[in-house]
Amino acid sequence: MPFNLAVLASGRGTNLQALLDAIAAGALPARVAGVFSDKPACGAIAIARENGLHHVALRPRDFADRAAHDDALFSAVADVQPDLIVCAGYLRIITEATVRRFEDRMINLHPSLLPRHKGLDTHAAALAAGDAEHGASVHAVVPALDDGPVLAQARIPVLAGDTPDALAGRLRPREHALLVACVDAIARGRARLRDGRWAFDGRALAAPLHLGDDDALHAGAGHA
Repeated sequence: MPFNLAVLASGRGTNLQALLDAIAAGALPARVAGVFSDKPACGAIAIARENGLHHVALRPRDFADRAAHDDALFSAVADVQPDLIVCAGYLRIITEATVRRFEDRMINLHPSLLPRHKGLDTHAAALAAGDAEHGASVHAVVPALDDGPVLAQARIPVLAGDTPDALAGRLRPREHALLVACVDAIARGRARLRDGRWAFDGRALAAPLHLGDDDALHAGAGHA
């Protein structure tokens, strides 16, 4: 049976495209069973349409409240029977009830080195804080915003003269590689979430894995 992914996105869909490219190249043993969004006109939905993928986009303003929107959208997600839900640039806060419904089956790609810079505008926040390095994290989704256990991170240096746009642009390919590597590890059963902690190759992680220059995940001193 294929490893089914449900991808949630609100923007251009570059992370979705990275997953599709990896699948097409035979580098990721999974299939995108559906693409879901809160923005019908976003790039991710356009990519889904171009690739003949099942897609559902529901505007929040068409629902009475956040809970009603989540219930409708995630009922559509459940219909494709995902093994993993991938939030790849999905910019809506997900209700606690929905997170609990899909507990241990939902990950998020966040553009910072968590726990630093949760929420939005992370590139500007990293520059304002004078950080020497920046990066991205893949973490399990929990009810608290950007607070779930982190599986892996990719790091880049902050350079003199960096702007938020320049930092974001330099980070983007590392984000794509990180997301593909993490989804691959989960699909192959190498990474598993157990009792609120990630295990990799059967061993609990005391610290996140890191993405190497070879685009593979590596454990450092964080292996317990």
